[in-house]
Amino acid sequence: MSLTSHFEEQQGGRVLKVRLVGSLDTNTSPAFDADISPHLKQGIEMLLLDMKDLEYISSAGLRSVFKASKAIKQLGGRMGVANRKPQIEKVFEIVKALPDLNIFRDTAEMDEYLTMMQERTKNT
Repeated sequence: MSLTSHFEEQQGGRVLKVRLVGSLDTNTSPAFDADISPHLKQGIEMLLLDMKDLEYISSAGLRSVFKASKAIKQLGGRMGVANRKPQIEKVFEIVKALPDLNIFRDTAEMDEYLTMMQERTKNT
């Protein structure tokens, strides 16, 4: 699945809203990183990722989210994430609950687990 990112500056450029459509994964996260980078600039107080139309997120997608968060914080802003579907919410819950231990053999195993949890959540 592909990813489309829609960028909209609001409140005189103080808020950058990014609507994500599709899948943020190993294949799409490099393009997302490249697309968002030029939009992150001084003066943005809030980066808002709208995930209403995001269907799937992998560990690579999570890295992109955390990378964007770090970048906006370095500019003195903050980031918010809105409208997560249940399967996306589940991934964020899993990541929050994980201890600082490496419990997966590799990224592929972690993505397999995240995919399974998202599918299970979508089907309930």
